This record gives sequence, C-alpha cells and structure tokens, in this order.
Amino acid sequence: MSNQSVYTVPLLPLRGLLVYPTMVLHLDVGRERSIQALEQAMIDNHLIFLSTQKDTNIDDPRKEDLFETGTLTRVKQMLKLPNGTIRVLVEGLKRATLEVFEDKEEYYMATVHTHEDRQEMDVELQALMRTLLQYFEQYIKLSKKISAETFSTVADIDQPGRLADIIASHLPLKLKEKQEILELFDVKARLTRMIELLHNEKEVLNLEKKIGQRVKTSMERTQKEYFLREQMKAIQQELGDKEGKTGEVEALTKRIQEAGMPESVEQTALKELSRFEKIPSNAAESAVIRNYLEWLVTLPWSKETEDHLDVLRAEKILNRDHYGLEKVKERVLEYLAVQQLTKSLKGPILCLAGPPGVGKTSLVRSIAESLGRNFVRISLGGVRDESEIRGHRRTYVGAMPGRIIQGMKKAGTINPVFLLDEIDKMSSDFRGDPSAAMLEVLDPEQNHNFSDHYIEEPYDLSKVMFIATANDLSTIPGPLRDRMEIITIAGYTELEKIQIAKNHLLPKQVKDHGLSKSQLQVKEEAIRDIVRYYTREAGVRSLERQLAAVCRKTAKKIVSSERKRIIVTSKNLDAFLGKKKFRYGQAETVNQVGVANGLAYTTVGGDTLQIEVSLSPGKGKLILTGKLGDVMKESAQAAFSYVRSKAKELGIEQDFHEKYDVHIHVPEGAVPKDGPSAGITMATALVSALTGHPIRREVGMTGEITLRGRVLPIGGVKEKSLGAHRAGLKTIILPQENEKDIDDIPESVRNELTFILASTMEEVLEVALAGESIES
Repeated sequence: MSNQSVYTVPLLPLRGLLVYPTMVLHLDVGRERSIQALEQAMIDNHLIFLSTQKDTNIDDPRKEDLFETGTLTRVKQMLKLPNGTIRVLVEGLKRATLEVFEDKEEYYMATVHTHEDRQEMDVELQALMRTLLQYFEQYIKLSKKISAETFSTVADIDQPGRLADIIASHLPLKLKEKQEILELFDVKARLTRMIELLHNEKEVLNLEKKIGQRVKTSMERTQKEYFLREQMKAIQQELGDKEGKTGEVEALTKRIQEAGMPESVEQTALKELSRFEKIPSNAAESAVIRNYLEWLVTLPWSKETEDHLDVLRAEKILNRDHYGLEKVKERVLEYLAVQQLTKSLKGPILCLAGPPGVGKTSLVRSIAESLGRNFVRISLGGVRDESEIRGHRRTYVGAMPGRIIQGMKKAGTINPVFLLDEIDKMSSDFRGDPSAAMLEVLDPEQNHNFSDHYIEEPYDLSKVMFIATANDLSTIPGPLRDRMEIITIAGYTELEKIQIAKNHLLPKQVKDHGLSKSQLQVKEEAIRDIVRYYTREAGVRSLERQLAAVCRKTAKKIVSSERKRIIVTSKNLDAFLGKKKFRYGQAETVNQVGVANGLAYTTVGGDTLQIEVSLSPGKGKLILTGKLGDVMKESAQAAFSYVRSKAKELGIEQDFHEKYDVHIHVPEGAVPKDGPSAGITMATALVSALTGHPIRREVGMTGEITLRGRVLPIGGVKEKSLGAHRAGLKTIILPQENEKDIDDIPESVRNELTFILASTMEEVLEVALAGESIES
C-alpha cells in the first residue's frame, strides 16, 4: 500500500507535458503567475506541485481545468532568459493528488497528498518487469529513435514503479495516455498498462515499416521512371527531338480526358499514348500514333447542339430561302413537331431526288439553320473506293479516316445535319463497293455503332440527320435506296421560276455584280421571256446564268456611258441575251403524219420527245435509229407487232409488212435514249404513217404498250407534265393507272393541261389522231 503525506506548496500548471517521479528536466516558464509560484517555491523549501492542464488554450486555469493527479517536484535551478521567460530545472519526487486549490492572486497554492510506491517484489512483478524490458528492447530496435545506451540505463533499474515511469517518459504517447500512467498508483497495474501500450506501439511501428517499404518501393519506381524519362529526353535530344515529348504527352493526356470519349475509347487512347511516349520522335510509327491520337481527341464524342424546336420559326426560315417545295418543307416540319413532343427521335435519313438546279443542296442548308444544327457536306460524286467511306487501316502508309468521320470532325458536334451530295454518282471497282459501305451509315438500327477502319472504335451516328441528294434514283442500289425516305423534287413551273428569279436570283446577281436596285430594273415580262425563250430546264441554274449575263451587260453600259439606270423589258431583252434560243408555245405548228409527241423523264427533268415514222418500199424490215437503248428498241418491236396484229381493225393493209420497210427515228440522234414509256407514242406514230391520218400537234403521250394493246402505267408523271407544259402542249394522254399521280402536279400547270386517261391503245388513237376517228 502506498504511504501518503500532505504538503501545501505553490502550484505550477503545465501545458502539453507532464513530469514523472525521478525525472529531471528543464521547463521554460513564461506566465506571470507561474514565475511568481517558482519564486515563492525558491523562498520556501524549493518544493512545487506540477499539474497538467486539460485544455492548453486556458491562460488562467481553475481547479476543474487541471488534472487532479500531478507530481510533487523540487526546483533545482532557475535561470532568467533575455526574452523574459524563466528556464527552470526540476526533479520529480512523488505522485500527488490535488486536494485544495487556492488562488493567491500572484500565484496558485495547492494542498496535495503524495503517494509512494510500496510494492513487495514477487514472481509476478519480476515477470512483468522482464516482459516490459523485452518489449521495450524490441520497440527500440523498431523505432531506432532511442539509443542502445538508453536501454542499458533502463535495464539497470530494479524498482518496478520507477522502471514503468522511465519507459513511459521515453515513449511518444499521447498526453492522455501519459496522464493515465501517472494516475496508476498500483505498480502492477502500471506495469501491465505499460506492456499494453508498448505492444500497441510495436504494432504501429511494424505497420509503419510496411508502409515505409511500400512507399520506398513506389518512390524507387517513381525515381527510376523519372531517371529513365530524363535519359529518354536526353536520347531524344541527341536524335534531333530538341523539345522532347514530355510537354506533348501531357497536353495530349489533358485533351484525352477532356474529349468526353466513352470509357473504352479513352482506355484505348491512353494505351496508344503510352506507346507514343516510349517511341523516339523520328521513328515512323511515332507519327502514325500521333495522327491517330489527334483524330481521337478532335472528334466530337459527346458535344451536341440544342435543337431549336420551334415549328413556326423553322417554317419562316424555309419559306424565306425557298419558293415552293412544299412536300420537303412539310416533311421537315413534321420531324420538328415530333421531336418537340418526344424529345428523343433518331435522326431521319432523307433523300432529295430531282434534276439539277432545283435547290436540293441549298434546301439542306436551310434545314440545318431551321434546326439550329451545324451543317456539313461531303460530295460522293465519283467515289469508287470503299475506303473513302470506311477509311484505311492504320497499317497502310498515308492512312486516314473515311469521309463520314472526316465530316463529323468538321461538324464539331454529334448531331449535325449531314449532306451526302450526289449519292447516285458513286461507282464501284476492284477496291470495293462504296455504296455497300454506306448501308451501315444509313441504317438507323446500325449506325449507333459505326465502325471506321482507321478509328477502329465504334462511333455513334444515330443523332445525325443524314440528307442525301440524287439526280437519278435508278442508279442507286436497291438496299441503299430502301434505307432512305425518298422525297422527289420534280422541278419548277413557269410561275415558280418567275417568283424565284424576282425574289432570290436577281437580287443576288445584282449584289454580286456591284449594282444597286436603282441601277437595274428587270420587268416581270422580261423574266418570263427569259424563262420561255432562253432556258429549257427543270431547275433554275440556266435562268441564273442568263440573269448574270443581263447584269454583266448592265455593268458594262453603266461604266462605259453616263447612263445611271437600265430597264430591261421583253422588247429590249435580245440586246442583252441575243436572239431567242428556244421556241415556246407549240411543239409543232401543224399536224403531221407519222410524228408523235412523246414525254420523257431525264436526269434534268421532264422533256418532250418527237418520234418519227417513215415508210419506204421494201420487205417489212424494221429500222430503229436515234441511239435507242434496249428497252426502247423492245417497245418499238412491241408496237410494230401490235400494229401488225390489229392491221384489219385499224384500216391498214394487212400485208404492209411485205411491201414496206418501217423506219422509226427519235431525234436527236446523238443523244442516248432509253426507258419503258414510249410504247404508245411509237404505236401512234406507226398507225399515223400507215393510215395517213395526221397526229394532233398539241397532244403529248406517255405509256407502255403490250402486244394486245393494253396501256401500262409509267413513272415521272409530274416531271413529264412540267416538260409538256414548257413545250406548249395542251393535252396529255396518260395510262389509266396513273390517275393517282395527277394530284402531284402543281395546280397552275394542272389547270392549263387536259389529261386523258387511257387503258387501251384504241382510246389513245381516238384522241391522238386528227380527222376521222378510227373504229376498233
């Protein structure tokens, strides 16, 4: 049991440390009350009570702010330092418990009870001391912060309580744990607690050692990499790469992280970047990888523009830029309306088909503006290599992505309006079929994972609005045509052309030629005459060229003379454009025998086609001229067979094929012609030549014929009707089954034409032949 004594001595509060019995150490004292307490202790018996504060931030502690258990110490030496603080040397004597706390104003006084270690040595105590020393020795070996001499000194201590205190003073324990040891008056309990603390410290040191080894290994690896990089930099500089790759690699890493790539693509990019970093700059593969990474980081992976889902605004833009084309505008506005309701519609794949100059490409630009999307165009005319679409593999010299990926890079977003111009002009050769590569691009079910041979990673095209343009749908392969929604633009009527010239073409040409509205005025009658007598086309390109010629002549007159204003009318138009190039109003001036007006559909729109038949003495030979294709030749033979089989009913000599050679000619002879819609025209011209009945000059016809005289339906009714209207025809004979197509013809043209629907050849002849009607 411990023996207790009572002392009344000055009190010195300590901050952040404590003193164990038998310890000797220096303290720096700066607080005025503490200095006064020390001085009082020196006056008395050099004894002072040291107690640690619970909170180090309190300057004037009270009893409750101090730990009750402290140390009764002896002040051995005091030294005043130049900065006003006192350095004091103290020696710990006994543990003590604070009983009475007294504030003397200048300093604190404390009445304390001391505790002395009175523990009889036994086997258990010896075992505890030995274990404690063993743990302490192991701790010193792990820590390496305590010298071996210290252990030797500690090992010589034979007092168990003092041994625990000395070891506690050498350990980096928290203040709370040190105070806990100070408060343990029972020596066995103190030794046991010290063994526990040492065991914990050993565990912490072992863990620290492991962590240290890992950090060391990591540091060694980092230092090794740094050293190797520095070596690589020096080697690269020796090889001619003055700048080294470090800065470039860092910049590329940042760009890859900011590109918004899918995770799999980003991993591929970082892997390639790692390869790029290790290869010397002058190595051939370095440039290949660099180009590949440049493509990956510049492609839009997630950036997209927000659609302006305003149908009225879009309609206003489309009407501002284009006159007519109602079907196309309606389709775009439908797409916008659905997008506005659903917020998530895959981009449609449209194909605008029609003759040149009808505004297909410019219409797509207006669609992009109305949607608020970026616009990108690629031309497919003349593309005959699959790699043009899918790209080249990176193993090839000069490899690069295909036109689709190039277009996406140029667009800068993943949802542009993408124009595939002249999709019907693609061809194929030994390098593959590009139209087959387009199948994946234009399939909404597949193009979210489009694969380019160069990029090699899947690219999402599902948000792109693809719009293709074509002049001739017949040259587009069936599977490719099936993936697109075909919107046919037949051409413009005379009224539409006049409005387009007035509102769009003429103002543009006036501005382009440096003129003003006050300097040039073109009357509407002059524009109409330009349309009628100087152009013959479905579109307006030739019309624009004629208006440009008018502007050039005007510019010359204004510059070379003092005339400040030029007015162009129908009377002085030939002074600007020369004599009239085309005849307008009637295809022929008189009815003729053996000459029929056929209607043809060409890549530049609808046109009229005169078919001439002449008879000459012979033995029934059928001569076909005019550079006809196989289909037209077969139509001529079918018409010839029909006339032979119906000779009696038609009032024709039944043996005419034995007396005459029949010559069918289609001017112009140098222009190739083919198609399945000239059968009834050839038959009518043949009947006219054999019967002597003239054919009405204002009648045009189109349709295929069978050997029994049935009239079969054909295509391109709208285009052919516009061509007939341009040529001045008044009546058009159509197959009965084409009645549904008449609604597609513009109303202004429909009102000026008479449509006759025929299902048999007899009905055709009844309308087409002038004079006496032919009885079936």
